[in-house]
Amino acid sequence: MYGKSTSRAGLLLLGIQLTALWPIAAVEIYTSQVLEAVNGTDVRLKCTFSSFAPVSDALTVTWNFRPRDGGPEQFVFYYHVDPFKPMSGRFKDRVVWDGNPERYDVSIMLWKLQFDDNGTYTCQVKNPPDVDGLVGEIRLSVVHTVRFSEIYFLALAIGSACALMVIIVIVVVLVQHFRKKRWAERAHKVVEIRPRLKIPKNKNPRIS
Repeated sequence: MYGKSTSRAGLLLLGIQLTALWPIAAVEIYTSQVLEAVNGTDVRLKCTFSSFAPVSDALTVTWNFRPRDGGPEQFVFYYHVDPFKPMSGRFKDRVVWDGNPERYDVSIMLWKLQFDDNGTYTCQVKNPPDVDGLVGEIRLSVVHTVRFSEIYFLALAIGSACALMVIIVIVVVLVQHFRKKRWAERAHKVVEIRPRLKIPKNKNPRIS
């Protein structure tokens, strides 16, 4: 009797501990947070996630949009087994599924960007029993031209340095080539002059 009570108490305690720890095993979402794209182009809104539970057909993905200038939140995309595109609104025929749940990728593609697409895009993933977690956000800025970032400047600097090194190597090789050619020409002239300066030997010298 005492043993049964102990076992029940242990199971109850284990259940309480699992309940307390369960919220820690929530879905975690990862996005680029800040994104800049050129007006009229297409852009990939990348969103990946991690989950304590294995990915199943119960997985749901919801994308929404909040305009930068304010206004109500708008539906962008929904995924559950199959993708569901918006049937109306600004994103109709402009958004497609570009994710792979087996690789924990729930990204979408947004076509033909417009300036009024500026705003915050939210990505929410539920993978039962993991249904709680933070919502991923991407702040999209649609611009006329993409500004040069530090990466571009770094790539430009490295490219310029490589080009300068190539030019220096070419100059050094050419200088050495012309020097060798000049030395060869001088040596050839010396060989031609020496026989002219040679004094002929007199076999029968006259004794005065």
